[in-house]
Amino acid sequence: MSSEKINKAKSSSSPLGRSGGANILDKIVADKRKEVELKKSIISVSQYEASVLFERKTNSLAQALKNSDTSIIAEFKRRSPSKESINQNANVGQVAKGYENAGVCGMSVLTDIKYFGGSIEDLILARASVQLPLLRKEFIISEYQIIEAKASGADVILLIAAILTKQEIKTFSELAKSLGLDVLLEVHNEEELHKSIMPSLDMLGVNNRNLKTFEVSLETSKSLSKLIPDDFVKVSESGISSIDAIKELKPFGYQGFLIGENFMKTDNPGKSAIEFIKNLKN
Repeated sequence: MSSEKINKAKSSSSPLGRSGGANILDKIVADKRKEVELKKSIISVSQYEASVLFERKTNSLAQALKNSDTSIIAEFKRRSPSKESINQNANVGQVAKGYENAGVCGMSVLTDIKYFGGSIEDLILARASVQLPLLRKEFIISEYQIIEAKASGADVILLIAAILTKQEIKTFSELAKSLGLDVLLEVHNEEELHKSIMPSLDMLGVNNRNLKTFEVSLETSKSLSKLIPDDFVKVSESGISSIDAIKELKPFGYQGFLIGENFMKTDNPGKSAIEFIKNLKN
């Protein structure tokens, strides 16, 4: 992938916040390639395929969103490149149970260690705690990570258009589907959307962050909504921190709303989610 494309996308992907360095996405992807190569030398694909969770029947997040009256995907995130600490001491099992009690449709779990303080163990612990559909929130650059996700209890994977070619999106999404995983593909502009639309995706996520100004605007979701075919569940990401934002976007066909920091920055993310959803329903 060209450095121009990576630089252009440096603050676009949903896990990223403002700042974090001029070439943060380049660094994350480069580090991720090293990390995956190291893991491959330690744990083989056949070991993952032999794991108990690999045979588990997955729960569809896309279906849960279609049938929901809340439409919330709640995130577990300890920190990010732009915020050194969001909630470092959070217990993933407790947060997962809190989210499930709140009635969210699914839970997103950050598994990147270096930049977000997460781990694949967070995903495994969340899976042991709840029945909710779980999204592995990760910078996926290899088929190996998709097999690892399935073996760790994921129901859904995230693919980020900004760091993948069209062929990679096709290859990765088709592998995910063959394993019974849902696929959420994230875009933040029209160019990425056009290269990404294919039958092996379940959900299209629109990131509301402007690359040039780093500001978050719901107008991004609004403008791209009409270009997303109705075959896909539409998900809006970034800047969804109020009931009004959700009410504003629902008429544009959005059935999913990813909320992270809004819950995680509080002492009790599960309780925050309960209050939010209660107010949303009222």
